[in-house]
Amino acid sequence: MAMGSLSDADDDFNPEINTTPLVDVMLVLLIIFIITVPVINHSVKMDLPRASSQPNQTKPEHINLAIDAQGGLSWDAVPIAAGELNARMAAAALASPQPELHLRAERTTPYEKVAQVMSAAQSNGLSKIGFITDPRTK
Repeated sequence: MAMGSLSDADDDFNPEINTTPLVDVMLVLLIIFIITVPVINHSVKMDLPRASSQPNQTKPEHINLAIDAQGGLSWDAVPIAAGELNARMAAAALASPQPELHLRAERTTPYEKVAQVMSAAQSNGLSKIGFITDPRTK
């Protein structure tokens, strides 16, 4: 008597899964999807207008105002009198877009002169002030 066998016949039950019907089903599904995908992707071609998204930026001009060690002023490299400063700043404040004031002072310029120029710029309506420095030591 053999162990593990329920029958004496050589036609034992084979417990393996038959994958042939599964492959047939998968092939049928594949064919169905191949046929239906072009129908799903059907689209209507339209000519849409093209828009430019680049902003129109106009960079404001800048005014170079230099103060030397004695308190002398130069407006864009042209020497001016102290009384002329307020009129020029008021005219520059009315420009659109408002220019930036680049303030350049020598190393030995008293801070009082720089503060007077900053006060004049504020009172005349110039709101953008930049300080230009020279990193080189003399």
